[in-house]
Order: sequence, then C-alpha cells, then structure tokens
Amino acid sequence: MKKINLLLLIASLFAACSNASQQTKSERKVVDVPVFSADSAYLYVKKQVDFGPRIPNSTAHDQCAAYLSSELKRFGAEVTEQKADLTGFDGVVLKSVNVIGSFNPSASTRVMLCSHWDSRPWADNDPDPGNHKKTVMGANDGASGVGVLLEMARLMGKHNPTVGVDLIFLDAEDYGTSSNEESWCLGTQYWAKNPHVTGYSARYAILLDMVGAPNARFCREQASEYFAQSVVGTVWSRAGELGFGKYFINKTGGSVTDDHIYINRLAGIPTIDIIDFDPDNGGFGAYWHTIHDTMENVDRNTLNAVGTTLMHVVYNEK
Repeated sequence: MKKINLLLLIASLFAACSNASQQTKSERKVVDVPVFSADSAYLYVKKQVDFGPRIPNSTAHDQCAAYLSSELKRFGAEVTEQKADLTGFDGVVLKSVNVIGSFNPSASTRVMLCSHWDSRPWADNDPDPGNHKKTVMGANDGASGVGVLLEMARLMGKHNPTVGVDLIFLDAEDYGTSSNEESWCLGTQYWAKNPHVTGYSARYAILLDMVGAPNARFCREQASEYFAQSVVGTVWSRAGELGFGKYFINKTGGSVTDDHIYINRLAGIPTIDIIDFDPDNGGFGAYWHTIHDTMENVDRNTLNAVGTTLMHVVYNEK
C-alpha cells in the first residue's frame, strides 16, 4: 500500500507540474492580435492620394490634415494638431502640422509609430527632365505609411493594446535639397525639439517610409542598427516568423537621411526606419520622386506584410 500511495503521489505531483508547465506555455502564446486588413489600408492610401499632392501651403494639404485628425478622433484617439511655421531651404514659410493620435494616453509605457504624410513638390528624380518641376503624388512615398498606421488606429480603437501607442503623422519631410541634409524632415525636427507632451518618452519608435511598392525590400537600415539594433532584431524576426521574409531582408542596407535620424539625435528615442531602400538593387526604386509615384504602384501584399508585422510587434508589448 505504501508503494502504491508513493507511486500515486509521484504521479500526482508529475501531473501537477506538467499542467503548470503547459499553462505557462499557454499563457506565453495567448496574445490577441487583431487581423490587419490590407484592403482597408489600401483605401486609406487612396483617400490621401485623392486629395492630390499634399504639399505644404496647398488646399490638398489642408484637406488631408483635417482628414487625418478626423479619422483618428473617429477611432477614439486623443488627437493633437501641432502647427508650426517652418522655413524651407528656399526661404518659403511652410504652414506645417504634425497630426498625433494617442491610444491609452495615461499609460506610462509607450510605443511610437510614425510616417510623414506630405508630398514632394518637385519630381526631380523623374527620368524626363521636363517633369522635374511637376508635383509628386506620393502614393508610396508618404501615403503608404500613413495608410498602414490608419488601419492600425482603426483596430486599436476596437482592441486597446496593453501599452500606450502614439501615432505621429509628420509634416514637411520631403521639402529638402540634396545640398543641405538639415533641410529635410522639418516637421520631425520641430517635434523632436517641441514634443506634444512635455518630457515625452517612448520605449522605442518605428518609422514607416515607402512601404507600399510591389516586391518592396526592407533591408536593416544602418542608422537604425546603430541607434536601436534590438528593435530592428525584434521587427525583422517577427516578420520572418509571420512569413514575410521576402520583404524584410535580413541584411544590412545603406544609411538613409530620414525622420528617424532626428528622433534618435534630438529626442533620444531609439528609432528604426522601415524603408524600401536597397543600395544593391536600385536604391529607392524607380518611382521615387517621379510623377509615377501613384496608386498603380501600391500593392496590398506589401501593406499587409508591414501592417501585420507591426500589429504583432505592438500587441506583444507588455
């Protein structure tokens, strides 16, 4: 009887330990991640493009700014419109507005997601010199990142993430000249020096830029690796686990002057850039800063790869 009872006790303890182990594994796996809709994101991109080129001081720019604020409010975000007069490299005063939507605004642990929403005033990379003074529609370069973030905002309005999330649509990014690096990302430079919340901080930030082109290639951008290597590792690993390895290329690409540079340098927030840039495969791609940056060159599959990856990254934050 003693041997039998001992065996029963051992079996009981083993079963209890096994159940506890299974429960722990189960708790680690159960993360409710809302399903990202590429169709919805695509429509958000199209809506921006329908306004026309979103160039500062234009009617299309004003209309799109109002639309971004309205959508974020509709999704339940706390919205801030950060307006500023910024001077371009050519002396033109740009009526700029950074549009910020915050979810779980009282949460101390925060994640920042951002994208510029303005369009370049000149198609100066177009193969036809006759187009160099024409405006750029900016379907991929600008609108695609915003479209992904608006779809994420829609989902966050229905399913709050555990941490606080700030979506920042940055203005006056594309009003720059190659001869002056500081002439780019003017809205970001302003926000980094004047954050929308005094003393603002975030665990990390992720910038989206040109995330809609067919067969996009997102290499591990060098400045992102330098400032926030662990964040790059998390995002690229998650993308690979989700089956998006053909988009998120696990190799180091070039270094890009983009909004993340100023968020890192001026705001001190570890920030990475998910950007379609591969120096070994044509750089920024054929549509960049040309009149052909239109909806015909925005792909739902690419939007899905980026949006789904970010949803899994954010909703796994504690």
